Amino acid sequence: MMSLPRLLRIMLIALRYRLDELVLSGIDHPWAVRLLWVARLGSRPTMARGMRLRLALESLGPIFVKFGQVLSTRRDLIPPDIADELALLQDRVAPFPSREAAALVEAALGAPTGQLFAHFEKDPVASASIAQVHFAVLHDGRHVAVKVLRPGMLEVIDKDLSLMRVLAGLIERLAPDGRRLKPREVVGEFDKHLHDELDLLREAANCSQLRRNFAADGERKDLLWVPEVMWDYCASNVFTMERMYGIPVSQVDRLRALGVDIPTLARTGVEIFFTQVFDDGFFHADMHPGNIYVSDQPATLGRYIALDFGIVGSLSEFDKNYLAQNFLAFFQRDYRRVARLHIESGWVPASTREEELEGAVRAVCEPYFDRPLAEISLGQVLLRLFQTSRRFNVEIQPQLVLLQKTLLNVEGLGRQLDPQLDLWKTAKPYLERWMHQRVGLKGIRKKLTQEAAQWSQWLPEFPRLIYAQLSRPDLSAAVLSELQRSRQAREQGNRLLVALTGVAAVALGVALWALIR
Repeated sequence: MMSLPRLLRIMLIALRYRLDELVLSGIDHPWAVRLLWVARLGSRPTMARGMRLRLALESLGPIFVKFGQVLSTRRDLIPPDIADELALLQDRVAPFPSREAAALVEAALGAPTGQLFAHFEKDPVASASIAQVHFAVLHDGRHVAVKVLRPGMLEVIDKDLSLMRVLAGLIERLAPDGRRLKPREVVGEFDKHLHDELDLLREAANCSQLRRNFAADGERKDLLWVPEVMWDYCASNVFTMERMYGIPVSQVDRLRALGVDIPTLARTGVEIFFTQVFDDGFFHADMHPGNIYVSDQPATLGRYIALDFGIVGSLSEFDKNYLAQNFLAFFQRDYRRVARLHIESGWVPASTREEELEGAVRAVCEPYFDRPLAEISLGQVLLRLFQTSRRFNVEIQPQLVLLQKTLLNVEGLGRQLDPQLDLWKTAKPYLERWMHQRVGLKGIRKKLTQEAAQWSQWLPEFPRLIYAQLSRPDLSAAVLSELQRSRQAREQGNRLLVALTGVAAVALGVALWALIR
């Protein structure tokens, strides 16, 4: 019942922006043509279809805006005019009043902006679905960006999530694949990450962790530049970080004019993704062009810049090993190994025939190898894999939903930068090197080093523990005797039960004979 008003609002906004006309015009079916003719008897839309869709998503709130952000990177799946409009959702959502933003900063940090900062720009430089950003200067001269959470977000998101739970429950009950897809668990994952995004202290901690993973003095310093967190200027609804200077990764012409090697940039993006996923098990999970910039400063020209750390993903060691082996098996075209991994992990029923699953996966993936990215749609590959998984009852893993979304983002970025990028050949050497480091001598040495501190505490106790174990009296004879007595008692009980059952049967037979006479 709580979701009903929200559902009505969604329907009213869809009608207001004539999304019915947009949907019907994209369906090539006689009934759709007739319905479109009926719909157009009313007022014809005056705005372009892309603008209508963007404004509708903005009106519906942050969850729908994020959906539009993901769609904007998939120009292979949606028309260019719609993609161009949806791209505006990445950092040009209508801002809330600047006076209100300043008041939120002052209330959170406990002082007027004039006292907190040497300069605070009242007009936001960027505005997204959850928050907006204002530039400022600290009293020590450092330039910073202040992110302020939009007021009233929690209530809006809770209403949308309530509606999504209702829809997920209906899908689970009514759809043939409902239980296998685990829609309620997927919504639960989405719920968790959205509420995490509403806590800017958590986002600041995510930023700090990612910066440490790509430390300026580490081996990966040239891959990704992450801003420094100004902890003294952070609160649950205010996040202050180092100001970054760069160009959105989607503005390829500007990057090329500065002398940035675009094909190298595309390959580096793939390497950054796999480094986060497999080396760290901690990855930026909102990698649309509004959050990924490229430095235009002479000293760091061409280096990636990451922004907006509200949504991050984490993977367990099991998930990392499983995914790495699957990726390598795909790249090596070892489809039997892919099938075996799915069966061993329990993602498909144990009764599944390995050779049948192998043949199905081969039919999906084989046509896409040795093709440039321009000729591959990962979305279409995933769709075909989804259709195959339905046949074999593959269970959807909710903890990997964010990874799948991020992989689609990365593909969208790679397609914009270098359509000729070979995703398979770029990723395969990295994964092979990663597996070698984990299972080879280097990996063993690293694990020994990690465990050495704990072992140093255990080793001195080993002689005492071994002596105590060897000094214990031998109780095996007593245990064996007790087991024998238990077995004899059980056998005696069974004999008694059989005898009582026989007596009861005889008594019942006599009673029935007496009644019949």
